[in-house]
Amino acid sequence: NLSLLYHLGKGVEKDSGKKLHHLEEAAIGGHPNARYNLGIEEGNNGNMERKVKHLIIAANQGYDDSIKALMEAFKRGFIYKEVLADALRAHQTAVDATKSPQREAAEEYYRKKRCR
Repeated sequence: NLSLLYHLGKGVEKDSGKKLHHLEEAAIGGHPNARYNLGIEEGNNGNMERKVKHLIIAANQGYDDSIKALMEAFKRGFIYKEVLADALRAHQTAVDATKSPQREAAEEYYRKKRCR
């Protein structure tokens, strides 16, 4: 992903502005990992309110790491129990929406291939 290339300086010059730009574009495009990473960036910059908003959006998209980060935010007193509970419900709804017999068969197939 472009934001990672700009972060690492792989094939391009390191540029935090371009990194954030491409991260925002991916998040707007619906990529939950990008949304999560934006939340982490906001937290690193001291903006906990924006961090939590990004993490909630990522949780609503079914991104597991966002739930872990929201639980940590709850433990530190940055969010209320009700907000965490809503995020957990939305996360589970998103995960359930992706379940299908075909997906489960494919996961089983690849799991068996890795065990050989």
